[in-house]
Amino acid sequence: MTSEYRTIESEFEREVARITLNQPPLNIMDIAMLGELQSALARVHSEKLAKVLVIDHKGKAFSAGVSIQEHTPAKVSEMIEKFHGIFRLLNSLALPTLALVDGMALGGGCELATFCDIVIASDRATFGQPEIKVGVFPPVAAVIFPHLVGRNRALELLLSGEVIEAAEAKAIGLINRVFPADGFHEKADNFVEKLTSLSCPVLKLTKRAVDRALYATVSDALRSVEDLYLGELMQTADAHEGLNAYLEKRKPVWKNR
Repeated sequence: MTSEYRTIESEFEREVARITLNQPPLNIMDIAMLGELQSALARVHSEKLAKVLVIDHKGKAFSAGVSIQEHTPAKVSEMIEKFHGIFRLLNSLALPTLALVDGMALGGGCELATFCDIVIASDRATFGQPEIKVGVFPPVAAVIFPHLVGRNRALELLLSGEVIEAAEAKAIGLINRVFPADGFHEKADNFVEKLTSLSCPVLKLTKRAVDRALYATVSDALRSVEDLYLGELMQTADAHEGLNAYLEKRKPVWKNR
């Protein structure tokens, strides 16, 4: 999958779907970029061979947020519709999503990164939701931050507008990994390759199992995940291949079905 866009790049290579924010230096997300992100994500939905989606960036910032210049009474409804459309598409993706952040991720940029299933940052990355300082709040962060870091910590970040460094973001559970800026992309790619070495359907089913359980009671979640395990996972060729390979003391050969 390769696509030509003005504000982003989108490609599919070696089982990785990749969307790159390409409006440096700050990758401000204007309405045009939001539309292109929606288009690229819709295409990822139809890419059956992809095992993971990586969202990364060119320039010194992952993204400094949505365009304040376009956050006007005449355009705000369109902006919110397109912006939230991105998260609805991300939320409905079956495959795992990873954000690679080697710079600032602020406002909508922070929301985009932290909405991904896994966030890998360099040690020079920063994260924050400064919207409170211009008299608004970040809707997506208001929804997802409490699940990631807890209610009180989420309120602290949203009410103060504080920008935090990658090490603190990892410590509070906002992101997953921090690598040194020197060699960051190589280490991040190595992490991605660990996932692409695994079975495509099992990666997707594992994500579904976690999401099913997240918002349910323990009893309902266990029943639902049990149904997923027996009814779908154990019907895949790769589940049997993985177990047989272990018993036979050999490396599994995934059929991705």
